[in-house]
Amino acid sequence: MEYLPVEVIGNILSRLGAARDIVIASATCRKWQAAWRNHLHTLTFNSNDWSLYHEFSTSRLEILITQTIFQISGLQCLTIILDDVDEFSAAPVVAWLMYTRETLRQLHYNVRTTPNINILEKCGRQKLEVLALSHNTITGVEPSYQKFPCLRSLSLSYVSVSALDLSLLLTACPKVEVLTLVSLDIVMSDPQATMDLSSNSLKDIYVEAISLDKFILEADSLEKLHLKDCTLDVFELVGKGMLRFLKIDDVSVIHLDIGESAENLEVVDVSNFTIMWAKFHLMISRSSKLRKLRLWGVVFDDEDEVVDIETISSCFPLLSHLSLSYDLREAAIQYGLQGSFVLENVVVLELGWTVISELFSHWVSGLLERCPHLRKLVIHGVVSETKTHEECNLLANFTSCIVRLMRKYLHVEVQFEYE
Repeated sequence: MEYLPVEVIGNILSRLGAARDIVIASATCRKWQAAWRNHLHTLTFNSNDWSLYHEFSTSRLEILITQTIFQISGLQCLTIILDDVDEFSAAPVVAWLMYTRETLRQLHYNVRTTPNINILEKCGRQKLEVLALSHNTITGVEPSYQKFPCLRSLSLSYVSVSALDLSLLLTACPKVEVLTLVSLDIVMSDPQATMDLSSNSLKDIYVEAISLDKFILEADSLEKLHLKDCTLDVFELVGKGMLRFLKIDDVSVIHLDIGESAENLEVVDVSNFTIMWAKFHLMISRSSKLRKLRLWGVVFDDEDEVVDIETISSCFPLLSHLSLSYDLREAAIQYGLQGSFVLENVVVLELGWTVISELFSHWVSGLLERCPHLRKLVIHGVVSETKTHEECNLLANFTSCIVRLMRKYLHVEVQFEYE
């Protein structure tokens, strides 16, 4: 170890990450202390790494963090995530940011301060590439002054911000590619809760637990869109057809429009969502490159609607992974499996139920016949802890049916996943 260059030792310490572990390791010898002070580039204060953080007073934590940071030059990645800690004073936090701002590339910050400080003002116009803020307030964004010329990833969680300031912040990040918005407290000046975001560089957006009347996203380069646990009257995506991944999970939306962005879709994953199948299918029908389609726990707006698998077969010729789980009715199975279609390229088939019935066995059998090159079948089911005699019989009959089917399809791997 004594022959290791001091720069290499700095990299080793940086991989430890946790501040307590780094301080202990750096006490090995003077060379390791020099590496800590001059070549450490990653430092993390996380309450999950050391339980004693919860036992320290706020003032002691402030002193501890200050003493540690001020002994390091050239810090590139700083993480301060201290849950259940009282609010910090603004002065030491400002000192940390001002001391590290010229070399910092990543900042992950989750601590409340009194009074609130403008972290954007302290970190703007520098070389920051990743910014993750939690439990803070953003006000008065000035794109011409608080510009982030190098920022590529922006994450805001439990942050209070107006729709206008969020839009201006995105404008101040001309190179941002990844945007994460979780449980924002969106301050609205207009009675109608409307948010309009625009970015030419954005490629990946994740939105969780947000309620709005109208959400308009203009992103010509967007490739991945994930909405989760959101309540929206209107969601509109305006882009140039670069979208490849669309995931909608437990979202309530009256009007969903991805415009011309469906042509290059490769993955569509929809779960716990109420859909008008005809309208939804029309929206994605031009996705001739689609390779994975997942409709899981979906509820049809019209109880007479069904998923027309023949139409899926004709519209998505490259489809290789199909996952379906919804309330089965006899008419739905008969209509959904009518025609002489074949899912030629499907190699993975996932099917699920919420209430086991004889219909499910017929559905599985019918779909197996339409997948000549199937390699893997995954059956998902919900089994109650206290099963009735009828439920036990249905499960037994279903198992027997699957055993008979698998004797016919020996080349197919079968997997069961019960909840």
